[in-house]
Amino acid sequence: MSSQIDHLLSESRRFPPSAAFAEQAVGGNALYERAAADREGFWAEQARELHWHTPFTQVLDWTNPPFAEWFADGELNVAYNCLDRHVEAGNGDRIALRWEGEPGDQRNVTYAELTDEVKRLANVLTDLGVERGDRVALYLPMIPEAITSMLAIARIGAVHSVVFGGFSADSLRSRIDDAGAKIVITADGGWRKGKVSPLKPAVDQALADRNGSGIQETVEHVIVVKRGENDVEWTDERDLWWHDVVPQASTEHEAQAFPAETPLFILYTSGTTGKPKGILHTSGGYLTQAAFTNRVVHDVHPETDVYWCTADIGWVTGHTYVTYGPLANGATQLLYEGTPDTPHPGRWWELIEKHGVTVFYTAPTAIRSFMKIGRDVPQGFDLSSLRLLGSVGEPINPEAWVWYREIIGGDETPIVDTWWQTETGAIMISALPGVTETKPGSAQVPIPGVSIAVVDDNGDPVGNGSGGLLVVTEPWPSMLRGIWGDPDRYRETYWEKFADKGYYFAGDGARLDEDGDVWLLGRVDDVMNVSGHRLSTAEIESALVGHEGVAEAAVVGASDETTGQAVVAFVIIKSRYLKQKPVDGLGDELRRWVGEQIGPIARPRDVYIVGELPKTRSGKIMRRLLRDVAEGREVGDTTTLADTAVMSVISAQVK
Repeated sequence: MSSQIDHLLSESRRFPPSAAFAEQAVGGNALYERAAADREGFWAEQARELHWHTPFTQVLDWTNPPFAEWFADGELNVAYNCLDRHVEAGNGDRIALRWEGEPGDQRNVTYAELTDEVKRLANVLTDLGVERGDRVALYLPMIPEAITSMLAIARIGAVHSVVFGGFSADSLRSRIDDAGAKIVITADGGWRKGKVSPLKPAVDQALADRNGSGIQETVEHVIVVKRGENDVEWTDERDLWWHDVVPQASTEHEAQAFPAETPLFILYTSGTTGKPKGILHTSGGYLTQAAFTNRVVHDVHPETDVYWCTADIGWVTGHTYVTYGPLANGATQLLYEGTPDTPHPGRWWELIEKHGVTVFYTAPTAIRSFMKIGRDVPQGFDLSSLRLLGSVGEPINPEAWVWYREIIGGDETPIVDTWWQTETGAIMISALPGVTETKPGSAQVPIPGVSIAVVDDNGDPVGNGSGGLLVVTEPWPSMLRGIWGDPDRYRETYWEKFADKGYYFAGDGARLDEDGDVWLLGRVDDVMNVSGHRLSTAEIESALVGHEGVAEAAVVGASDETTGQAVVAFVIIKSRYLKQKPVDGLGDELRRWVGEQIGPIARPRDVYIVGELPKTRSGKIMRRLLRDVAEGREVGDTTTLADTAVMSVISAQVK
C-alpha cells in the first residue's frame, strides 16, 4: 500500500506575531541559524544552560545506533537543576507551585520550600533502602506531593514510573511488575468531579497475594499521602503515612552528581494493544531539551509569567512541561487537581482569571469540549492576562485553533501547536511564537536542532505539497533510550522500517505544504483507503468541525464492499446550535458539507450525532473503538477510557 496520503483541505489564514511580542520573545531566528550551522554545537550550548557538576566534553555518541548517548562523560543532578540552583541564586522565595485543589483549597509552594520537602523525601527513600537505579512507582493525584516525589526520586539517582491515577489495579500491577518497583507512593484518594476517588485500594489490589502466579513481589513499602478522608486498609509492616515520615526527616541532603545517561524515568504507553511499552528516558539530554523547548516554545519569562500546563503527571506532557521543563527554568506555575467542568463549566477560566495565568498549554480535545459548551462561558471571565496559548496531544482542527485564539486569546495571543510523543520526550515540531507566521492547524516547523522529514515507503522525501510518513532523521537529546527490558522491541517498533537510513518512524502521517510547513494527518493506522484514495482522518474531522454546528468530530474507516473502506463520522453538536435547529436531517447536511469542503470522495457514508466521544483521561480519542462500532464488531477493551459507559451509549445509537 502506498504511503502517499491525499491532501484535500486547504487553509489560507495567516497570523504573524505582533511586533511587541517578537521584541520580547525568548527565541529568535538566530536559533535556527546557529542550529543549521552546527547542530551538535547548538545542543551543547543549550546543555550548558544547566548546571553540570562535571562538565561534558563529548556531545553525541551515535556509534551504536539506535542507542544514543548525549553528554555521556558529563555529570549532573536533575533535581539540583530544578531546585537548589534557583535557591542558591537568591530565588528561593519565588513561588514554584500555585496549587489549587478541586474543592478550592490552595497552597503556594516556594522554591525553597519545595527544595526542603524534596530533600526530606530523598532522606526517607534512602532510609527505606532505595538506591541509585532502583525503581519507584507513583500513583497520585495532581497534588504538590506528586512533583515532590518525582524530584526526590531523581535526586537520589533512582528511576520513577508514574502510573496515571485513573488506571485500574491491573494496569498498575503490570507496570509495577515490569519495572520491578521497590516502593509505591500513592494517596488515599484524589478529588475528581466533586468527590474523592480512591487510590490506595487499587494499590492494595495490585499488590494482593500472588501465590501461584510465578511473579516475585518486589514492593517493600507503600507511602500514602492523606488527601481525602477515605478509610484505607493498612499493612503495618509495609504501609507508611507521608505525614508520619516526611515532615520529621532532615532537610540536610546533598545532591549527588550522576552521569548524564543515568535513567531518569520509565513511562508506559497506554497499553491499548498488547503489552504496555516502558519508554525509558535518561537525564542530561532529556533535561536539556525539556528546558530549552519550554523556554523558547512557551516563551517563559520566569520573573513575570504564571505558566499553566493542564496535563496530568501520569502522561509525558506532565513530566516534561509540568515537572522538569518549568522547574529547570525557575518558572512559577499553576497546578490544578480537578476536572475542567467541576464545580462549574467555567472552572479553568476562573482559575486563569484568579491566578493571572499568562501562558496556557492544553489539549485540542479540551478546546473542542469548550466549543461544545459555547463561548458564553469563557467570555464570562477576564482572560486578559493570557499572552500565549499552546496545543498538545493530537492535531488541532483549524476552526478549533481559530476559536481558541479568538475566544480564549482575545484575537491577539499567538498559538504554538506542538507535535511530539512520549518517545521523543520533548517538543519536536512547533512554531516559535516570536518568529513564525502561524497557520491554523499546522504544527509548522521542526524546532532548532531537530531534523524532520516526510517520506514515502522507501524513505525518499515526498517534497512540498505532498503527504507521507513523518520521520526524524537525526538523533535528538530527549529521545527515548529504549523500551525497558526489551531492546529488540525498541528496534522493531521505531527503527526497523527505515533501518537502512537510520530514521526514527513516529507512526504518524504528515504532509508538507507549499512552504514546507508540516501538517499532521493522524496515525498512519487511522488513514482510510476509499476507492483507491488514501484519506486522512484529521482532514475530514477538520472539515466537519468547520461547520457552524459541530463542536467535535471523530472519523474512522469502515469496511465497504464497493469502495474498500467508507468514511463513518461521529459528531458532537454545539449546545447553542441544538437549541436553534432540530437534529433530524443534520446528518445529511453534514455529508453535503464535507463534499463541498473537500470533495465527494471524502463524503461520509454515515454520520452519527453523539453526546460524547470515547477518550482516554489524557484526552485522546480512541478511534479503534469507533471502528469496532462502525463495522458491527464487539467493542474492544475500554479500560483506559475516562468514561467507560460512553461506548455503550454510542453502540446503542448506531444500532
